[in-house]
Amino acid sequence: MTTDALLTTGERTGRVLGTQPRPRPASAPSTVLTLAWRAMLKIKHVPFQLFDVTVMPIMFTLLFTYIFGGALAGSPREYIQYLLPGVLVQTIVFITVYTGVGLNTDIHKGLYDRFRSLPMWQASPILGALAGDLFRYSVASILILIVGFLLGFRPQGGIVGVILAMALVMVFCFALSWLWIIVGMLVRTPESVMTTSFIFLMPLTFASNIFVDLKTMPGWLQAVVGRNPVTHLANASRGLMHGQPVGNDVAWVLAASAVIVAVAAPIAMRMYRKER
Repeated sequence: MTTDALLTTGERTGRVLGTQPRPRPASAPSTVLTLAWRAMLKIKHVPFQLFDVTVMPIMFTLLFTYIFGGALAGSPREYIQYLLPGVLVQTIVFITVYTGVGLNTDIHKGLYDRFRSLPMWQASPILGALAGDLFRYSVASILILIVGFLLGFRPQGGIVGVILAMALVMVFCFALSWLWIIVGMLVRTPESVMTTSFIFLMPLTFASNIFVDLKTMPGWLQAVVGRNPVTHLANASRGLMHGQPVGNDVAWVLAASAVIVAVAAPIAMRMYRKER
């Protein structure tokens, strides 16, 4: 009787293990989308990130328009036509640092090891974070445009020009985010990622033509600022929004973005796979 009972138990176990179909591993697109949703949900749990996405774009637009508008263009309404595309660039470029901050946080909390043990595409955590950041960029861009329209911004290129400008900014910032992924795996804490980012982002954005025209600067400074990638991005965004020819600047931004991704993405993925 005991032997029969054991055989029956073994048969049942074999039937369960042998006949039940195994669940399919999650596909690469589904894991990327899932982790992108996770990146978006993190915004509400980290108030400072929410501040940067909502309050900072509005604050920058209002402050720079009313502080510099009268001195540089005669009136805030005139200055906002020049300023807003540049503020859009500056704000989104600053937000890119949160890709590295989020990755660094995940690594030090042990989530990286958990992700690595799961049966999913190993690039999903990084690509998911980048996809979530694109949503963050979109929210900030829309807020800036809404404030700009209320202040009198009128893009001559119409809605098509505005969408193209936003898309170009997204492409460049997507590429720039790969650099912060590398930084996020090199430094010890999320605070160090923030500190390192501002060392590079402050001169990158303020030493550009975001706030004033390149022609108003001394000759030696024009040579430096004219080679700044943010200057080309601001020129391209401004031209697209106002319906002006900007073929060279757009081509330069796309080429720079492709080079950054081609160099930084393989390095970042290799570091991510080897991270301990």
